[in-house]
Amino acid sequence: MKKLSVALIALLFIVNTWALAQQNTQWTYLFDGKSVEPLRGYKMTSFPTDAWKIEDGALVAQTGVPNIDLVTKENYKNFELDLDWKVSVAGNSGVFYYVNEEAASEAGNGNSPNWLDNFEMQLLDDVNFNDKAPIRSAGSLYDLIIPTNKHLKPVGEYNQSRLIVNNNHVEHWLNGAKVVEYEIGSPALNELISKSKYRNNPKFAKSTDGLIMIQHHGQKVWLKNIKVRRL
Repeated sequence: MKKLSVALIALLFIVNTWALAQQNTQWTYLFDGKSVEPLRGYKMTSFPTDAWKIEDGALVAQTGVPNIDLVTKENYKNFELDLDWKVSVAGNSGVFYYVNEEAASEAGNGNSPNWLDNFEMQLLDDVNFNDKAPIRSAGSLYDLIIPTNKHLKPVGEYNQSRLIVNNNHVEHWLNGAKVVEYEIGSPALNELISKSKYRNNPKFAKSTDGLIMIQHHGQKVWLKNIKVRRL
């Protein structure tokens, strides 16, 4: 009987561990074509329905309205994010991570007051946007790392992006190819930061977890199939 009890306890432990692992790796849709429940506006408790609208199954940033970024309601540390996106001609957006709403370097800036504080995976029309620097192009770690092996779809076609952050190891993927890879806190990254727009901001890259933020830059951006899972 004692051996049976020990075996049963061991089995229950294995099952519970497996169940927890499965739970941690399950995808959660931030936007599934219908619901935006996991999202809210930057420094808001509600979703900004004037700045973002659902159109034909896509989440669309509106023009001619105050720019309001979207943030997740939950914090994330180790995670994988997938989304499909396209922008209008000369359109600009981005996915920011480890966002802390309390640290805003440009609180009065209509275009993302947190843009100087956090890492950004750029979403952009490389061809028509006025800033054509590769280090700020689609897929880049904005102003820090130029994407390589990149195949960007033409304006009007959806791109697929993936962001992986796991124990300070970060990867940006674009249309099935890894285009950026780096380590948070590494000497190599710190050297890049010292030469970037962020060099005079002591708060940059200091968060160890935070919100995921989608930028409203004033141009139209269409988003589909936004999903995240914890790692």
